Amino acid sequence: RHPSTAEKAPEDAWAPSDDLTAKLEAFGYDVGYRFVERFSRDRPRLLEPLDVIKFLCKDFWIHIFKKQIDKLQTNHRGVFVLQDFNFRWIQALSGEHDAESKQKALVFLVFPCGLLRGALANLGILAIVNADLNAVPGCTSYAFLRFELIYF
Repeated sequence: RHPSTAEKAPEDAWAPSDDLTAKLEAFGYDVGYRFVERFSRDRPRLLEPLDVIKFLCKDFWIHIFKKQIDKLQTNHRGVFVLQDFNFRWIQALSGEHDAESKQKALVFLVFPCGLLRGALANLGILAIVNADLNAVPGCTSYAFLRFELIYF
């Protein structure tokens, strides 16, 4: 078909199904788990949660995303917030900062959440990993990514 006569995609084409989201997260979990398994094979086991988080922010993030996490915060009660101010996977998204654009961008964060959860599981920490995406005023793309790790 010629592009001008082709049917338009439905508006919800970007809305991922729960099944797709679960598969992406599971795939990320598997990759993160296996990566840490191989990467930490010749290293001593990390016993403290803070040491595990530091490993994720430095070594793990550098090998996966070619940079360190920009900021790490904690409330010292099991919640860690990892912030990346220039996350490459979402840099090219449009400059629209409305709720619909943000929802579309969150699709790209399902896999990294799985990566972190899998890496944490291999290091002995069961955690809930949530991603939040905020736009920095004056920027034309999303630039601020926040992962919240809640372990138990």
